[in-house]
Amino acid sequence: MKQIGNLTRNQSFVFDTLRKAKTPMSAYAILDALRDEGFRAPLQVYRALEKLQEQKLVHRLESINAFVACCDPACQTHGAAAFAICDECGNVDEIARAPIEKSLQDWTDANHFEAQSTAIEIRGKCRDCH
Repeated sequence: MKQIGNLTRNQSFVFDTLRKAKTPMSAYAILDALRDEGFRAPLQVYRALEKLQEQKLVHRLESINAFVACCDPACQTHGAAAFAICDECGNVDEIARAPIEKSLQDWTDANHFEAQSTAIEIRGKCRDCH
């Protein structure tokens, strides 16, 4: 389990909701899931997600505009994240491979490119759906 710092009430609820989710969730799906906990405005969810992303506890999947809880215990120590997203069932696997990160770092260094964030998304069918 990842080391979790001091989370606010809203951050804890959002993080727990994503941890329990079987597939990625949009901010509005999170809001709907947390209405009974007093969440009323999208801004509550977006603020919590922003802070959780800063702590590398949550990742945003750009291609589907959804969020997942980080499942890599070492994620806070590296800068690149890769995800395999199944288009059939919606399952997402986080891929943590040092060689991928090193290759990307070598390229950014060689090209004097300052990366702000790195996320690789592979779309297709998982083993169960193939």
